[in-house]
Amino acid sequence: MSKDEIFEIVDENDNIIGTARRSECHGNPALIHRTSHVVVFNSKGEILLQKRNKLKDIQPGKWDTAVGGHLDVGETYEQGARREMNEELGISHDLHLEFLFNLKIRNNIESENVRVFKTVYDGEFNFQKEEIDEVKFWTIEQLLDCNNHQDFTPNLVFEIGKLAEIIKK
Repeated sequence: MSKDEIFEIVDENDNIIGTARRSECHGNPALIHRTSHVVVFNSKGEILLQKRNKLKDIQPGKWDTAVGGHLDVGETYEQGARREMNEELGISHDLHLEFLFNLKIRNNIESENVRVFKTVYDGEFNFQKEEIDEVKFWTIEQLLDCNNHQDFTPNLVFEIGKLAEIIKK
């Protein structure tokens, strides 16, 4: 990860309208960019979270979605999800991914269009130490417990709400 990474900038309808550096996007919510997330379930139905490295520029030391990353220029959401899954957790690119939902994250730091996928994986994790301090499976009850939310990124709390709607159906 570099502050000079280039992101595609999109409009509210996700149409590409230009590019900008990572350092420009983080801190300027007018620059909407794309991100893929993968919610990793185990066979017991628990959900994997990653604890963000304490040196991250946004939400250091907070629990977050197991896999999340910005798309490279020219990359589709699914390609980005597969790349990030492999880079962040060491999971094979070939693992089955299922589309769950799209999110529009808007806050005073950044604006992201997020496509969220799901996979099921019980194997070993070889996580990226410079990005992640720890990974751990959580039950849905633990994720919904508001007492835990102070340790979660705001984006994760928002995503958990959407996940809960799907799981209850």
